[in-house]
Amino acid sequence: MNGATALNSSVTADVYDRINVDDAAFLFVDHQTGLLGLVNDYNPDTYLNNVMGLAESAKLFDVPTIFTTSREDGPNGPLLPELKNLFPEPAAYIARPGQINAWDNEDFVKAVKETGRKQLIISGIVTDVCVTFVALSAKKAGYEVFVVTDASGTFSEAVRDASWLRMQQAGIQLMNWFGVACELGRDWRRDMAGMAALFSKRLPAYAHIMNSFAGAQAAAQAAAQAAAKSS
Repeated sequence: MNGATALNSSVTADVYDRINVDDAAFLFVDHQTGLLGLVNDYNPDTYLNNVMGLAESAKLFDVPTIFTTSREDGPNGPLLPELKNLFPEPAAYIARPGQINAWDNEDFVKAVKETGRKQLIISGIVTDVCVTFVALSAKKAGYEVFVVTDASGTFSEAVRDASWLRMQQAGIQLMNWFGVACELGRDWRRDMAGMAALFSKRLPAYAHIMNSFAGAQAAAQAAAQAAAKSS
């Protein structure tokens, strides 16, 4: 049984629980420079682009965002500089001294509780440990958990698929960063310019859509001006 078949065969939920921008918090778990080298289920450039797309979504919708790292003074390395630059003052930054499961760190759990949010959007490195352990722990603690699959990475696709299956069987929802952004946005009228700019920046195909839209607008404006002059 391959990963996709296993995932499909385990889907039993018939409920659409939507992410609520007023009840969600982002948890970025161990996106560290050393651990980045372990990500082999995605192209490195694609993976980093996905992580930043997710982070920029959190920034765009002003959702509480917590970062945690494991043994920054060791080979795991510091938090990715791109994330540090984007969030100079996150809701919380927890540098764990050694706990592998971030949920075993009291400061981390306290920071999550202090957000007052019950929906947790989780990503990290590696999927099978840093992400899965926190996701399962948070689910057991009563939170609604959404794991962002394309902003989480690990050693191989086989390891990733097994991790997805384990989390899905526990009732954790699996999403991609674009889906998270769209569910947070809900309605283009909320911030069309902001959403379009984000999607165009991180999704090359979407940039073509926006270029087409801009061209259509320019053509319509030119036609209207020509009609006004001839009347």
